[in-house]
Amino acid sequence: MESLNFLDLFQGISTLVHGFSTDPKIAFGRIFLMFLGILLFYLGRKGVLEALLMIPMGLGMATVNAGVMFFYNTDPTNGMTFEALRAAGHAVPAQIAGTLHVAPLAQNTDALMNILQIDWLQPIYTFMFSNGLIACFVFMGIGTLLDVGFVMVRPYQSMILALFAELGTALVYPIAVAMGLTPGEAASVAIIGGADGPMVLFTSLSLAKPLFVPITVVAYLYLGLTYGGYPYLIKLMIPERLRALPMPMEKTRPITSNEKLVFAVVACVFLSLLFPVAAPLLLSLFLGVVIRESDLPNFYDLFSNTVLYGSTFFLGLLLGILCEANTILNPVVLKLLILGCLALLISGIGGILGGYVLYYWSGKKYNPTIGIAAVSCVPTTAKVAQKSVSAVAPNVIILPHALGANICGVITTAIFAAVYVAVLLPKG
Repeated sequence: MESLNFLDLFQGISTLVHGFSTDPKIAFGRIFLMFLGILLFYLGRKGVLEALLMIPMGLGMATVNAGVMFFYNTDPTNGMTFEALRAAGHAVPAQIAGTLHVAPLAQNTDALMNILQIDWLQPIYTFMFSNGLIACFVFMGIGTLLDVGFVMVRPYQSMILALFAELGTALVYPIAVAMGLTPGEAASVAIIGGADGPMVLFTSLSLAKPLFVPITVVAYLYLGLTYGGYPYLIKLMIPERLRALPMPMEKTRPITSNEKLVFAVVACVFLSLLFPVAAPLLLSLFLGVVIRESDLPNFYDLFSNTVLYGSTFFLGLLLGILCEANTILNPVVLKLLILGCLALLISGIGGILGGYVLYYWSGKKYNPTIGIAAVSCVPTTAKVAQKSVSAVAPNVIILPHALGANICGVITTAIFAAVYVAVLLPKG
């Protein structure tokens, strides 16, 4: 028996040491991403970032960059055997570093069937993530949490704010094209400005399949930052006296369940008629609303708990697992990071500007903080708006108005995503 050295026994360390001599950028990237994953886990645990996403995502990111091993017969990125690669004319090294988690580039049917029996998260990635099914499940769950009555009571205010809060979605597209991205890639990263993860997943799958993984990872990383970053934007743009502004008393009548059902059905059918490419997501969202308002407790419990939180967990875990150094250190990812941050920043500014428009339109009676809630990260930005107000005026309640803008923001983001896909999807 040949002697077994330390590096042969501990392959994660072996691949790291080998990487320092062959590709130092990837080796240092792995170390950085391991520490970043642990940091995201910590920030999720402390409540600074969204725990539901960041805890599984952070642990997955740290683990996937630690658990790299050598493969001697199969390319772990696409599932093809070395023999098949040589037959196709590819140069094959003696060994390839990879993991046993997921092969996002597996395309060949035989290779995919092979990798489905090896990588433990591959079935979830292939049958739920890479086709957008998990986004539909998340939307069904979100739909059960949405009370569309908040929109129906104040439809025009909510709509105005939601349109302003898509400023990043609109402005980042030409900026991304100017930075060298294709129109489809530019639209996919611009949709991050809508702060709606399933919409980013849907748009990038349709328009930017090669960059689907990094765009989605960047999107969800930054969506977590809406909870930590937007409060500072509010403090920067809105003085305390305006944050403390109480909303005037309104004469509103209760919206019945039947009225909400009519709204959900009409909106779903009408928007699907206009934008059939987004019909799966629209149906998922409004189906959740219908379940909420139809007095179906078994379905409500299933989708508002099991489906929503199960899908969110695996979404976060897969996003972390997809944060391999080889993927994240692709030079184009730096552009995506900059553009994603810019899209959310501009959308947040746009939402607050919309709040100021309503503030002056109402004769200085409207609290402009509500505008940030129109950036549709449901219900995070609505809670951010209320917490920012409560910090300076504990008795001022703006949450009903914020939820109306929040829900309208989801619908508006779906419309923007559908428009981008309808216009830019290759024909024929």
